[in-house]
Amino acid sequence: MTSAQLQNIYYERKTGTPRPCYICNRPTQTVLSTLKTEDFLYTCDGHLTDPASPIAPSATATTGPTADDIKKVISDYHSREARKANKDKDKDQSKDGDGEKDRDKDGAKKNLGSPSTSTPSTPTVPVASTPPVPTHKKFALHRHIFEMRKTELRRKEQGAKAKEVSKGMPQVPRTSF
Repeated sequence: MTSAQLQNIYYERKTGTPRPCYICNRPTQTVLSTLKTEDFLYTCDGHLTDPASPIAPSATATTGPTADDIKKVISDYHSREARKANKDKDKDQSKDGDGEKDRDKDGAKKNLGSPSTSTPSTPTVPVASTPPVPTHKKFALHRHIFEMRKTELRRKEQGAKAKEVSKGMPQVPRTSF
């Protein structure tokens, strides 16, 4: 049964043809629909922005890190890598002349390691410059309107089920007495 799985989370979308608003019957192109489009209703933009309206914006939770969080983590990572490289340099300088070959090998390892640290910094610039993906606004219906929607869907399902069952039954006689 679809109505049992229905959640009170609706997303705002625009349509091409205006239909009457569910609340006031004025023509509107704004439609609120569930994620899988199990239920939808047309509503005016005024009802979506009015705080006293039975349609309220849903509480939004942050789904992922913001651009500032990403930049902060990247800068922390680069600062740790720089400190680590400085410590390695200090260790190499503190060694007595135990062999210039070892220093050359360590220097080669550092040179190999430094391009790898600079390589991640170049891809991060295009990632940060991409525009954010637009998302649809979330809304939640008032509990009474949501119950009306569930009842309406349940009634439609029962009507469809009754038609399906009645196909297998014999027809009523149509002769007069």
